[in-house]
Amino acid sequence: MSLYAIGDLHLHFQSVLKAPGQLHGKVWKKHEEKFMKNCMKTLSAEDTLVLVGDHSWGKNLSECEQDLQYICDLPGRKILTRGNHDMFWDSKKTSALNQLYQPRLTFLQDSYESYQEYALVGTKGFTFEGPFYLDGRGRIMGWDEKAEEHAKKLVDRELQRLRKSFELAKADGYQKFIMFLHYPPTNILEETSPFTDMAEEFGAEQVIYAHCHGESRFYDSIHGEYRGRTYRLVSGDFLRWKPQKILD
Repeated sequence: MSLYAIGDLHLHFQSVLKAPGQLHGKVWKKHEEKFMKNCMKTLSAEDTLVLVGDHSWGKNLSECEQDLQYICDLPGRKILTRGNHDMFWDSKKTSALNQLYQPRLTFLQDSYESYQEYALVGTKGFTFEGPFYLDGRGRIMGWDEKAEEHAKKLVDRELQRLRKSFELAKADGYQKFIMFLHYPPTNILEETSPFTDMAEEFGAEQVIYAHCHGESRFYDSIHGEYRGRTYRLVSGDFLRWKPQKILD
């Protein structure tokens, strides 16, 4: 029995793919076939797979039925967290999604799931990604202050959701945590953030994130051991569609 993670599948069996250029290229050609094949080789019925956001391009649930069925057909237990492109998933309707899909899928929001002695907590997160203004030498001279202020509000909202999940798990006696975000925990200007602070506050052993896809974005945030935690990027194209093992 093992815990795996991956993000950014961007499935579109029923919807029109309206993707930025970084979602085009050899690595994305028939990526759903590659991923299914790798999962069938790697995962067993006893394993748990956390899918860290951006599951489908569908605008609503009816446009996502085949995408979600594809995820249902993957081996093992599947836990989903929200991504910025998951328009079908209103956070206020998470319980309705769980009623519809459990036990085949679990949609994780404002709560936690268990894996052995660990609590798995997760939320979409948010990172201010710009626009940044650069001079001719590539030095940052300023940024969009209105966009930054809006980002702070979104970060505060996501921190509240994440804290609720940690506190629920802690109240139930959990002392070991794995934290999942869709957005990276820091942007390219940050060494720490409120999300890294919360990971440290609750002692999360690992922080798993996605969203950074396309080779130019793979190293926008933290990789590896940092301030006592392990940070892992699990975007599908970064992993070449092979689920990342998080825990045995």
